[in-house]
Amino acid sequence: MNNKELALLSNTARQEIIKMLVRSKSGHTAGSLGMADIFITLYYDHAKTDAKNPGWEGRDYVYLSNGHICPVWYTTLAMRGFFSIDELSRLRQINSLLQGHPHNETIPGIENSGGPLGQGISQAAGCALALQRDKKPNRVYCMLGDGELDEGQVWEAFMFAGKYKLDNLTAIVDRNNIQIDGYTTDVMDLEPLADKFRAFNWNVIALSGHDHGAIKKALAKAASTRGKPTVIIAKTTPGKGVKAFEDKYEWHGKTPSEEEGKRALEELQAERANIEKRWF
Repeated sequence: MNNKELALLSNTARQEIIKMLVRSKSGHTAGSLGMADIFITLYYDHAKTDAKNPGWEGRDYVYLSNGHICPVWYTTLAMRGFFSIDELSRLRQINSLLQGHPHNETIPGIENSGGPLGQGISQAAGCALALQRDKKPNRVYCMLGDGELDEGQVWEAFMFAGKYKLDNLTAIVDRNNIQIDGYTTDVMDLEPLADKFRAFNWNVIALSGHDHGAIKKALAKAASTRGKPTVIIAKTTPGKGVKAFEDKYEWHGKTPSEEEGKRALEELQAERANIEKRWF
């Protein structure tokens, strides 16, 4: 899939995220918008999945460790046909399929239930080790937030994956520099982040999390790397696509009002028109 097609799909995803958050009056805006390009590129261009048979044994496994950004995961799965796009309008409602954190026993395409931060990468590493020992070709992907890296459990998992040379595992860190109560540089500075991963025997790729071409190349490079897991440190803009939301930690767990949502959709629709005109 070419970069223009991926950009248009990412724009569609962002519009759907805004609509579902406005309806629900609850959810996490900044990270969901910021990770749209990553999720769209992974699901449309790289990961092996089957929406008609989500439990297909030949699938690649996708984990979300920071489960609160599930609106972008739900939207991507709906766009890929795992369930009806109409389900997005019922986010966080009683008896809805789609709750505030993902549930792997009820939602097609969801590999891990979310909630407590720090656990998804441990689950992904365990899955990768099992696949490695069974000599299966499936790959494992795990998305994490950078604020989540304050948790000790993630570093135990990174050490584990490095020790066992899990080259079938790719972690993608959403390096947006925000968390619930501030900027990561103020709460707990993570730098030098790349050096820390290298010390744990990880292959490190740093890129813009909004550059579809770079994301495609990085995923391909990760798949061809042998003897160590790969981490993609993706610099993203929280609230990407809506100027009023961008780079503001206050939008970590805040949802738009109806008026804010209307203006956000107008801005995203204008950006879509610009994408249509641009050459890639």
